[in-house]
Amino acid sequence: MSNQKKQWGAIIIMIALFAMIAFVTNLCTPMATIIKNQGEISNVLAQIGNYGNFVAYLVMGIPAGMLIAKFGYKKTALIGLAIGILGIAIQWYSGQIENPKENLGLVFGIYLVGAFIAGFCMCILNCVVNPMLNILGGGGNAGNQLIQTGGVFNSTAAVCCYILMGALISDATKAKISDATPALMIALGIFVLAFIIIAMTKIEEPEQAPVEVSLIKGAMSHRHFALGALAIFLYMGIEVGVPNFVQQYLTNEMKIPAGTVGMLVAVYWFMMLIGRFVGASIGGKVSSRTMITTVSVATLALVLFGMYAPTDVLVAFPGVDWGSLTVVWQDVPVGIFAFLLVGLCTSVMWGGIFNMAVEGLGKYTAIASGIFMTMVFGCAVMMFIQASVADAVGYIQSYWVVVFCAAYLLFYALVGSRVSKREE
Repeated sequence: MSNQKKQWGAIIIMIALFAMIAFVTNLCTPMATIIKNQGEISNVLAQIGNYGNFVAYLVMGIPAGMLIAKFGYKKTALIGLAIGILGIAIQWYSGQIENPKENLGLVFGIYLVGAFIAGFCMCILNCVVNPMLNILGGGGNAGNQLIQTGGVFNSTAAVCCYILMGALISDATKAKISDATPALMIALGIFVLAFIIIAMTKIEEPEQAPVEVSLIKGAMSHRHFALGALAIFLYMGIEVGVPNFVQQYLTNEMKIPAGTVGMLVAVYWFMMLIGRFVGASIGGKVSSRTMITTVSVATLALVLFGMYAPTDVLVAFPGVDWGSLTVVWQDVPVGIFAFLLVGLCTSVMWGGIFNMAVEGLGKYTAIASGIFMTMVFGCAVMMFIQASVADAVGYIQSYWVVVFCAAYLLFYALVGSRVSKREE
């Protein structure tokens, strides 16, 4: 506890970073709505922000671990923040180009570079924040409590991102990248503040063992880990794909005002927030295998119901008219609620999959964490696949991609996660 009292500034800023990881990452989905309305843009091209952000994990996952091993958590966090400031600034600049529709290629190119660089930052900070909160908390239950607190703020920031961007976009048909400037400036300001505070804070860190790339082969030789890495790859398609294409469907097909859509999609992340509270409370009593089995089955049921529920059966949902700041009730298909409830399931998937995948890895556990970060790039791949299906057969039928991902997670929980060999 004394360690906590001495370093409350670092603890608070790490929790703030935990929140900003979600805020910046989730900007990509409402930004896709803006991009979709810049011209005759396909669903595949509209997702360029997600491609840039998540492909960066493929490039940076293992190097981030190496940076921590060489420089420690504090310096690595500063490196990540400096990169993030640059990435946000470039994304902001892409919205300042005059006549964006006439210079669409240039705007897209600059925005993509900014998203890619920001993705480097998100990957580095993800590798720093979880263990750093554990260290600052003193390890054990206190460290875990700080991590869970960070997770709550992470989900809360995701909710705020959708609500804020819905307010900023207002009319999706007239929206421009520059409309997102206030959101980008919030992220930029917090990153700058975090850089200053962390630079001035003395943080005691444990010695870091060197990360050897040669260990990758050893980790991947464990069947349950290799299948677990694929599970994380596909899980990203569920977590991001479900709310992403709800947003596109409601905005582009049902023509619901973007402000109201922001409120609707924010429910998904609110469900994740609730799920994390529940998961933390029962995690000590319920095994990861049971948890992932349950939420995988629930995801399959909810998504299939959402796909086949009659689109003409509507239910009223509360939203906000951001022009007049009044509460409105928006009619949406009943199946949309099923999609949004998937957030309850995805809330515990990452932790459960990770827990099963690293079981018995011994000396390979550290490198396994880096490999897991690399697998986050699965989001970019799965967004491309689902967007391609959406262009071909429509938004709702594109959820067959999510069904496939959930079915694999069920297989992994029941069969693939069984440990075949253990390391010392």
